[in-house]
Amino acid sequence: MTAVALRPLSVGEILDASFQVYRRHFGALATIVLVCNGLPMLLQIYNSASGGAHPILAVCAMLLGVILGLVATGASVFVVSESYLGRSITAREALARATPFVVPMILVSVAVGLVAFLGFLLLVIPGLIAICGLAVTIPALVVESLNPTNAMGRSWNLTRGHRLRMLGLFIVIFILLVVPYLAVMGVFTALGAIASAGGAKAVGAGLLLLGVVLAAVTQLLLSPLYQAALVIAYYDLRVRKEGFDLEVLASSLQAA
Repeated sequence: MTAVALRPLSVGEILDASFQVYRRHFGALATIVLVCNGLPMLLQIYNSASGGAHPILAVCAMLLGVILGLVATGASVFVVSESYLGRSITAREALARATPFVVPMILVSVAVGLVAFLGFLLLVIPGLIAICGLAVTIPALVVESLNPTNAMGRSWNLTRGHRLRMLGLFIVIFILLVVPYLAVMGVFTALGAIASAGGAKAVGAGLLLLGVVLAAVTQLLLSPLYQAALVIAYYDLRVRKEGFDLEVLASSLQAA
């Protein structure tokens, strides 16, 4: 992985490297997202199946999902980062290292979201610039142990001159994540509609619920691809702007 990644990469090569990391560490990444997102997802599905009869449960599930989702994000960043640098880390170790970053990640997520929202209020273009400019904020925060303000500034500086590439990366990753979700939902929605039209309304409702569950699980299992792409893009920017590849090579030669 190191020999492939430690040079300037095109968007296609970043995606290819992301898939390599995803396949190599699928067990750890899948464990992280399922452990962190499993309970909130089940609570949301239960509330939806009951017709939204438990609003307090829905709020708790949402808050729990945000907090544990950020833990999963930080842990995934550690797994991908260690892989990029030629090392390995278990899901448990990654989760333990990510937990202290929850509050900073919450703060930086709110700040980035607010900046992007204000940008879209003004015009669409400033919003896109904000999203692309702050794209590697969380990798910078977690990998370099920065505070939220410095992490945002770090991302803004690293992405300067490369924001169009980041936009292209976002578009491709969005398609890769959304298409499988829509495909699963489409298949089960169609099957449910056919069953309901045939008089088996209970079967149709069951198929629709099963489709929601499988689509959610599919999206969860694919979500580390997004983090992998951002982490590899973060290192790619450091290679381009700071000679990070030479820094790693020098460190390895000193160690040898």
